[in-house]
Amino acid sequence: MGSGSTGLQDKPRGGVRRQLDQLVREIAKFGAVGGLGTLVNFAVSNLLWHTTNLQAVRANVIATVVAIAFNYVGFRYFTYRERDKTGRTRELTLFLAFSAVGLVIENGVLYTAIYGFGWDSSLQRNLFKVFGIGLGTLFRFWSYRSWVFRTLPAREAVVGAESILQEATRRRRDQRVHR
Repeated sequence: MGSGSTGLQDKPRGGVRRQLDQLVREIAKFGAVGGLGTLVNFAVSNLLWHTTNLQAVRANVIATVVAIAFNYVGFRYFTYRERDKTGRTRELTLFLAFSAVGLVIENGVLYTAIYGFGWDSSLQRNLFKVFGIGLGTLFRFWSYRSWVFRTLPAREAVVGAESILQEATRRRRDQRVHR
């Protein structure tokens, strides 16, 4: 009885499966934007390291800030485009605050490697940059999905869906009248 597609036991599994599928899609989108942001981060930091006299960590902070700006656009308009869009000031403030924590994590690792252990070759900088970005990314993923790009409450999602259906119905009626 529970093994058929109409069994009561299948409903919870379907909900869990749907949530897991949504999480996998979210992680993939987050990873795509984050991957491009990481490329931006590496390109800017290496450009600054090799063409300026800026200290390594200062140059890396600049690169991280550029990547944060790039990532906000990608997260808002790609990864989390269907999420709550009210309260953009709140969203941007939280995004910048949590991004700043991620920046401290990333650059703290680099700072410790360079000034704590003397590991300052180009290869060592980039390796510790990868490690710092990895730690920062774990924090950012959790904080962005939990606090910044919140899901719409179920009631708002239903009202939004109903308004879309009502608009589509109205348009069909208007098209019939004009024919």
